[in-house]
Amino acid sequence: MLLVTAEEMRAIDRYAVDGIGIPALVLMENAGREIAEEIVRRESAGAWGRCRIAGRNGAPRWVVLVGKGNNGGDGIVCARHLAERGIEVQLLYAMPPDSWAGEAGVQRDIAAKMGLPSAVYGEGGGFDWRAWDGIVDALLGTGASGAPREPYASLIREANASGLPIVAADVPSGLDADTGQVANPCIRASVTVALALLKRGLLLHPGAEAAGEVVVRPIGIPAAAVRQLELNTYVLDGDTLREKLGISLPLRRDADTHKGTYGHVLIAAGSRDMSGAGLLCSRAALRAGSGLVTWAVPERLAMPLAGRLPEAMIRGLPDGGSGEWRSTPAAQVSALAEGKQAVVAGPGMGRWTGDSAWLRELWESASAPIVLDADALNMLADAGESFAEWPRRTRPAVLTPHPGEMARLCGLTVREVQRDRIGCARRYAELHGVTIALKGARTVVAGPDGSAYVNTTGNPGMATGGSGDVLAGVIGALLAQGLDAVQAAAAGVYWHGAAGDRAAAARFTSASLIAGDIVDAL
Repeated sequence: MLLVTAEEMRAIDRYAVDGIGIPALVLMENAGREIAEEIVRRESAGAWGRCRIAGRNGAPRWVVLVGKGNNGGDGIVCARHLAERGIEVQLLYAMPPDSWAGEAGVQRDIAAKMGLPSAVYGEGGGFDWRAWDGIVDALLGTGASGAPREPYASLIREANASGLPIVAADVPSGLDADTGQVANPCIRASVTVALALLKRGLLLHPGAEAAGEVVVRPIGIPAAAVRQLELNTYVLDGDTLREKLGISLPLRRDADTHKGTYGHVLIAAGSRDMSGAGLLCSRAALRAGSGLVTWAVPERLAMPLAGRLPEAMIRGLPDGGSGEWRSTPAAQVSALAEGKQAVVAGPGMGRWTGDSAWLRELWESASAPIVLDADALNMLADAGESFAEWPRRTRPAVLTPHPGEMARLCGLTVREVQRDRIGCARRYAELHGVTIALKGARTVVAGPDGSAYVNTTGNPGMATGGSGDVLAGVIGALLAQGLDAVQAAAAGVYWHGAAGDRAAAARFTSASLIAGDIVDAL
């Protein structure tokens, strides 16, 4: 499923209307009817779970909040169709609609001729929310920006305070359709009916919480109107993995195969104080299907860690007796990587003077696809602008930063990264020819070709130490099994989140989740 920005949606609408010739009123009619049908379906199923206010003939009663513009026009059409289905409705205009023009003005006139009850907010005293069963939010659409102004702000606050279920038309009023940032105030919807295509802000946090349950409904826009934009931002779910990336999880295994068929991953990770990072990463690579895993550590640590993971080979690299990566030349890691199908570097390695130069040597000399995580990302960030001068790798490179690491890589604040997760990940991936998995709620995978995928799996319980080490191991294993960088990152992120969901479901609370549970659920 595609994800679109507000401007992309406007361009699609314009093409459908001006390029193909579909009347805008037809699209508006379809949009309003779809919103109404969603409400009717849920009313019939008793989805709202509350005592009903008896209207005429015991019908449920819904108030439709109407703003100027096309979003308001959609709301008026919705009210008409609700009335036709036996639901008692009232239009509550945010402002007097006398000066409206265009399609919204046409809908206003139709509603008046049909005799639909209407009022203007603030005229004639306060509005009695207790007399209604539900609210349709058709105040501000995707074209709005910034915090809602009066009288919209007060109307939004009152609607939220009413305790009534709210169905938002396309996006909740006050939510940024592109970034998912929420203004003060912002509608807190029970359900959002996204029209034609899913807007990015409905999937990204904190917007996803304000949107409630999101359903996408068609409004008659032809596929040709969408194709002409050549969009490349997608919801990362099972359908996208299969249809866009050609991956079915779990990966297929043929009968006549052996351990060498499924790749050999080198994990360069862990240190005296953080050996668990290497252990988790190596376990995850094995659970994700890698036929062989070698866990490389400074030589002094090899014996104490021997047997911790009997399924993996542990290899001590020369360290001058220090037990630290600072004393282990990058060339030793590169040499050990020969013949391997993937390398994961960084989890639990620690930092030391000159480590950016160490990483550059590994970057240039390791012949296998590489995954950089944790400390390796901070080494990369310390390289600063000079990273642009590093040679492009001929084999794939996947970077798996959390927002803090992404901020350091980009020279931004965490707030700036979180405000534009898709754009930040995409720009860095394209600039440096790498694949980015920007972790967090709704992990974003961005490829060097400009494609981006926003993940749908995972839960807050995965915000626990070691979870990222598990993800790095999973991606490394998928690279070793022959997936390209974007495929491996996307499938790894989705699988990692799904495993976290399974692990959380098995516990009393997701807060009890630890990284090892995610490995066991792979």
